[in-house]
Amino acid sequence: MAEGLKEAKKKVAIAKLNNVPTSPQKMALLCDNIRGMEVNRAMDVLRYTKREAAGRLEKLVKSAVANWEAKNEADRKELENGNVVILSIMVGPGTIIKRIRTAPQGRAARIRKRSNHVTITVGVKEKKAAEPVNEPVASKEE
Repeated sequence: MAEGLKEAKKKVAIAKLNNVPTSPQKMALLCDNIRGMEVNRAMDVLRYTKREAAGRLEKLVKSAVANWEAKNEADRKELENGNVVILSIMVGPGTIIKRIRTAPQGRAARIRKRSNHVTITVGVKEKKAAEPVNEPVASKEE
């Protein structure tokens, strides 16, 4: 069992980005665009996305790919063939910095500057086994 887990961990690579000064909601919109995509295509999508968080996310994908290459030096052609995909990408809330802004009638309003944590996992997509073709069953004529 432990050997199987070790082998499974060798095939995937993880990269984390902590305390990104962007709201988790904005980052999640970008992550939804590239989830499940092949990494080279995801890099192209992020490169031409105009959002500020896209640059940070592109750098994180590069880091995850570099981690995968370091673990799987023999399988580099998988990356060139387009078989390395983003298996999972998760966005969670980070620390919230609280600031105060003046409000009307002598009151104070609170400003919440949100941050997030992003975790990305890349690996080789699993090849689907060829499914047997079900032939129609001939009805028995009596």
